[in-house]
Amino acid sequence: MTRFHSCWRCLAVGLALLPALGSIRADENPRFDPDAPRPAPITPPTAEAIDGAIARGIDFLVVRQEKNGAWGSARNTKGSNIYAPAPGSHHAFRAAVTGLCIAALVDSGDQRPEVGRAIDRAEAWMFEHLTSLRRAEPGAIYNCWGHAYSIQGLVRLFRRHAGDPDKQAKIKELIEHQIGMLERYETVNGGWCYYDLNALTKQPSGPTMSFVTAAVLVALADARDIGVKIPEKPVERAMASIVRQRKNDFSYFYGDYLKYKPMRGINRPGGSLGRSQTCNLAMYRWGDKKTTLAVMRTWLDRLFARNLWLDIGRKRPIPHESWMQVAGYFYYFGHYYAAGCIEQLEPAERPHYQQHLAHILLPLQEKDGSWWDYPLYDYHQQYGTAFVIMSLVACRAD
Repeated sequence: MTRFHSCWRCLAVGLALLPALGSIRADENPRFDPDAPRPAPITPPTAEAIDGAIARGIDFLVVRQEKNGAWGSARNTKGSNIYAPAPGSHHAFRAAVTGLCIAALVDSGDQRPEVGRAIDRAEAWMFEHLTSLRRAEPGAIYNCWGHAYSIQGLVRLFRRHAGDPDKQAKIKELIEHQIGMLERYETVNGGWCYYDLNALTKQPSGPTMSFVTAAVLVALADARDIGVKIPEKPVERAMASIVRQRKNDFSYFYGDYLKYKPMRGINRPGGSLGRSQTCNLAMYRWGDKKTTLAVMRTWLDRLFARNLWLDIGRKRPIPHESWMQVAGYFYYFGHYYAAGCIEQLEPAERPHYQQHLAHILLPLQEKDGSWWDYPLYDYHQQYGTAFVIMSLVACRAD
């Protein structure tokens, strides 16, 4: 065969492969790690499927709202409940879940009257109860979750009340109070955690947790975006704590206390799939130079290609019992922050990732309209559903 014919044959083969290649990659933008795994081709979900799942999730949240306007309770216990001294732990869980549910309902844009009433009732609960949220005891600092996710819910309420400066001023005041509480419970080494099993001091002495700190930073960035002044020093210390826990491949330690065990399963890429999305988003939104869009693309690819590492842990009742020591509660948490990473990308490159995210989440919806990943009293269906609704909203075509 002549060189001429050989070249034309190669060209023909290449042209035949173009559709398949296009289905694997939506763009040619660089990744931080060119050798990182890429997700396999999928059939993208339809807009109708996404909107239908969101509507069923909203129906579930409206039905499951408590009489007092909050979401979640200490009911539905099991034999292997996590350490949660009452009543403070449940005050924290309820505040966090209510903040997430408010955010989900507002983000959905659902204009049905019953949805509006649910938001109004939850808003009233927040104004009545948030200022009394504290840690349960010196060793249990779950209230950090409550402060962070209540801020995210309040930011949505602030936008919902556009045109009502008096209500917006009250919401800002409540956000500032929650920020003040986060300053109070910042660890001595910077950042935030949910356990202090060390000295049990007034200012927590427990090791900072990368994903808790990142979740707080994302909430603070949301508050900053509506004009709330954020104290600089706690943010600087929090970012420094995440950098200490960041490996060269942008895997993140579970907590500062594992810094001498960098190759433990939980600190490797498979164990960090949920945390890396959170930490990357937080560091990018606060201007970290090393956390680039290329880093986020790489880790979104990892999440979709190696999703089984997280999925194997989903619904397991004991934390960290799965491979790579993954805990079930990282599943929808990680995908929610992955949606936030997608939103940072250029509009033209988002559809590829939005389709993959929706493709993973849609089949996991339960018959009652909820999503859940870890049995936690009577909070798990509510927080899981809120996380997924917000993730799917981010998957809607721009």
